[in-house]
Amino acid sequence: MTAALPALAQTAAAPAAGEGDPAVATVRRMTDALEAALKAGDVRARSEILAGPMKENFDLPAMLRLGVGTRWKEIPADKQEALVAAFGPYLTATYATRLSAAAGSKFAIDPKSEPRGNGRIVHVTVTDSGGDTSPVDYVLNGENRITDVFLQGTVSEAGTLRTGFSEPLQEGGADGLLAHLRKSTETMLAAPAPKAPAAK
Repeated sequence: MTAALPALAQTAAAPAAGEGDPAVATVRRMTDALEAALKAGDVRARSEILAGPMKENFDLPAMLRLGVGTRWKEIPADKQEALVAAFGPYLTATYATRLSAAAGSKFAIDPKSEPRGNGRIVHVTVTDSGGDTSPVDYVLNGENRITDVFLQGTVSEAGTLRTGFSEPLQEGGADGLLAHLRKSTETMLAAPAPKAPAAK
């Protein structure tokens, strides 16, 4: 369940929460999409639901730069563009995959964001089916787009990406990372839908 939490900071049933707070509104739009995708049958279907909202509400180029780290400046502009194009579907498929572990969870979004650097942070509490709670923090830039997600206050999405990108970059540079993004996306999207329980 832990791996799914960064993707699943869903909103509580409080219609007024976030009104007038653009950062909270961004998180609400994204979590509404996650909630809709949760009802889809497989990763590919969930990805189709999430693709537009993730492009709208995440700063995907910024997240990719954070994931690549200092090596980003060494990558030629044309390769950077190709990586950004491949990263969107990759992150979308990643979140769609995580949704499979979300059944039974309840989510509450703090109605007020807090300042963080040049942007804002939105706090969300996730309660799993066993009653355990976990904090999830969405970090947004000055344009109120998501640039990172923290689980338990310390586990960074960007940091997780950096760890996953390290080997492909080391072994194959930008081309190695591009191949990794595309292959991983294909693999995730090909995952079969869960089998329905056998009738008794």
